[in-house]
This record gives sequence, C-alpha cells and structure tokens, in this order.
Amino acid sequence: MPRQRREEKTRALTQRNSHSRVLLRTGALSLIVLVAGVIAYLVLPERLQPPLGREVSIEGIAHIRPGQPHPAYSTYPPTSGVHYEGSAEWGIYDNPIPDEIQVHNLEHGGILVQYNCQGCDDLVENLRKVVARYNTKVILAPYPKMDSRIALTAWGRIDTFDQFDERRIVRFIEVYVDKGPEKHD
Repeated sequence: MPRQRREEKTRALTQRNSHSRVLLRTGALSLIVLVAGVIAYLVLPERLQPPLGREVSIEGIAHIRPGQPHPAYSTYPPTSGVHYEGSAEWGIYDNPIPDEIQVHNLEHGGILVQYNCQGCDDLVENLRKVVARYNTKVILAPYPKMDSRIALTAWGRIDTFDQFDERRIVRFIEVYVDKGPEKHD
C-alpha cells in the first residue's frame, strides 16, 4: 500500500504542477498581449492616420537677389524653390510675407500658417492662439493669392482647407516642423 499511496501522491503533485505551469503560461501570455495592446494603442493611431496635405516636388534651393526674376512656384503659397537669402522672424504678421522669404523660412524647417479672407476676425484670432504657442519655427500671415481660406506649408508639403481645425493645424506643425534641408533658427 505505501507504494500505491506514493504513486497517487506523485500523480496528484504532477497534476498540480502541470496545472500551475498552465496558469503561469496563460498569465504570462495575457501580460504580453496586454503590453502589446497598450503599445499599439499609444503608437499606432498616429501612424495609421494619413499624412496631412500633399507632398510637393522640391523645386530647388538656390538663392536669388531681391527683384531677380525666377520661375513661378508650383503652389501658392510655395513649398520650396528659389528664394532670397533673408528670412522673416518667427511669429505673427498682419501683412503678407513675400514668397521668396517664405521659402527661406521653410528651408530652415519652419511652418507657415496663412489665411485668405476678409472680415474673418474669429478665424484669425483662432489661428493666432494656435501660432502663439510656438516661440520659434512657426509664422502666421495673410496670403491673398490662394484659393482656400487656410494653408499650411512646410518644406515640400502643403495642406489647404476652409474651416478652422485646431487639431489638424497642430498636428501639421508637430509632424513637419524642422523637416527643411537647413536646420537652424
């Protein structure tokens, strides 16, 4: 009898150990799935969103003298191309900035937020509030030569739309700032 008892005890112990291993494996697998889910939740939504605006072919980076003729830009406002050596200070403007200066700011990794509308004080105020959050690399200015009410430009990228969308503007700035070929203030 002692032998039979020992075998029963051994079998019971083996079953408990086997059950414990299954629980341990299940728990570990559940933890791995949970961690992977949290990582996917935090990282993937931004990556799954389509890029804002559209990519524009780079039209060059040559400097020209003020007043010197040059080929027309492929977009208005421009996203690259020939430009003046000087750039505008980052910040908020009440008057349009010449295209050739805008391009130099974009070359330095800046973002331009521009608008085209008459009597749209609420829109301009909303845009001012967004741009005022940034100490550098962002400019707000009117731009009467465009068809849309709002345009966001970065080096080789443009997004145009008509209704204020704070999230869209902030996302464009955050994604495309400092993407120009020259990285300095």
